[in-house]
Amino acid sequence: MAHSRTARRRRWTAAIGLTGVAALALSACVQSNRGEESGSGKVGGTLTFGAAGAPKGFDPFYATDGETFRVSRQMYEGLVGFKPGTAEVEAALATKWEPSTDGRTWTFTLKENVKFHDGTPFNAEAVCFNFNRWFNQKGAGQSEAVSQYWLDNFGGFADTPDKPSLFKSCAAKDPKTAVVELTKATSQFPSVLGFPSFSMSSPEALKKYEADNVVQVGESITYPPYANEHPTGTGPFKFSKFDKANNVVEIVRNEDYHGTKAKLDKVVFRIIPDETARKQALKAGDIDGYDLPNAADWAGLKSDGFDVKVRPAFNVLYLGINQLNNPKLQDLRVRQALMYAINREQLVKSQLPEGATVASQFMPPLVDGYDDKLTPVKFDTERAKSLLAEAGASDLTLKFYWPTEVTRPYMPSPKDLYGAIAGDLEKAGIKLEPTSKPWNGGYLTDVDQGVPDLFMLGWTGDNGTPQNWIGTFFGRTDNRFNTGKSPWGKELADKLAAANAEPDEVKRSALYKELNKKIVEEYLPAVPISHSPPALVFKKEIQGVTPSPLTDERFGSATKG
Repeated sequence: MAHSRTARRRRWTAAIGLTGVAALALSACVQSNRGEESGSGKVGGTLTFGAAGAPKGFDPFYATDGETFRVSRQMYEGLVGFKPGTAEVEAALATKWEPSTDGRTWTFTLKENVKFHDGTPFNAEAVCFNFNRWFNQKGAGQSEAVSQYWLDNFGGFADTPDKPSLFKSCAAKDPKTAVVELTKATSQFPSVLGFPSFSMSSPEALKKYEADNVVQVGESITYPPYANEHPTGTGPFKFSKFDKANNVVEIVRNEDYHGTKAKLDKVVFRIIPDETARKQALKAGDIDGYDLPNAADWAGLKSDGFDVKVRPAFNVLYLGINQLNNPKLQDLRVRQALMYAINREQLVKSQLPEGATVASQFMPPLVDGYDDKLTPVKFDTERAKSLLAEAGASDLTLKFYWPTEVTRPYMPSPKDLYGAIAGDLEKAGIKLEPTSKPWNGGYLTDVDQGVPDLFMLGWTGDNGTPQNWIGTFFGRTDNRFNTGKSPWGKELADKLAAANAEPDEVKRSALYKELNKKIVEEYLPAVPISHSPPALVFKKEIQGVTPSPLTDERFGSATKG
């Protein structure tokens, strides 16, 4: 989950985040037992959830937005998943997995007697069909606007030799054994397969409903019937309808689910873009819950008898610095001045919920490779002015963008956060040309195209690997910060690639700690601001939903009443 995604556990060796293959098999048993325990509770009913926006579609491979992922997580499953309430990898459609000694070949043992929603079997051939489908995208399917998660995590496609892919091949050894070959070792495998984007879809449905027929004309992208009307996974809920006239998405219980069946009859996602309107709908009884209540409302919601579920702070808010347009921003002293100028401690106290902290680096403490010896630089307006003077930038004027029509876990009130940051920068003598645009109505597009000099963005992790954080931000030079304009941009990308490919866990962690230090002290492509614990809120009668640091809440275990 993500810059624009809600959007990324742990070990590369055979232990891979647990204690070995045997432990992975055991985790599958634990998962099953947990499902049986959650089986208690009232059966039936409808959970109506207030969604902040409409899903982009229902094919998670083409998704980058949290609203699509929220619905997809209920309908689809991947080979691996994440233990509820954590970023720890656990078994899902694969009951266990084992890497080769070089980390390039992974053998997955699959859960048996699993069927897709259309009744077709899930097996090793289906796994390989999905991998080959992703790898063989053509035309618009290869664009970053369409396949961002593949590009960020696997690289290129079958027909892009100039941009090699992490994926090499997939073979069905037998119906319950899939062997995936990679071109190189990576710290992210297999946890990356827990991302909604890499969930398993029915091969027959993908073919029948022309899943890969994506058409792009200019900036307009049209998706095929599979993504719009026929999503087909293996999850506890099935797609029912998307009523665009009434802004409602409906999913229903999968009666043939291979695990513990959902207790709810259905889940309805009612699209209510305004956070205040979502709160009013909850209080009026029109919805049963919603995501990202304003931190200022937590106490009031609790006193009104609602259940405010606080997630762990697994995100980062940063002030993005684009080095493309203004040459002065390529001077480290100018970027350091921006960091000294912002009173991050006051911003955290005044604008963010209890439990938020000032960020010293671009990942929270829960992520492997976090450098706990780093401390945030102290707010110092005079130091900022001095650095600007040294760099000959005392007359600095910058285009500062902030988003509207959005609430993010790391950015609960963009307008207020912008006001706090802008006020501090202006006190340091920096002139600002502010621009606000809707999040999905020009803001992200302008940021991606390098229009603003400064912008507010952030990231909610997809998993606990450091590559999912600083690797996503700075692993390519053609990023949102345009680090390719800096003499160190390629050096940083190369160092991140080397750390990601290091098979020794201890050495890899040390490399990432070193990089975290270099990024904030020597490179500073952006200013890390804060880590903020987001929440979601439900009526008391809704039980069985576990808040997730990955925003990976599953409603299959939920009950009502």
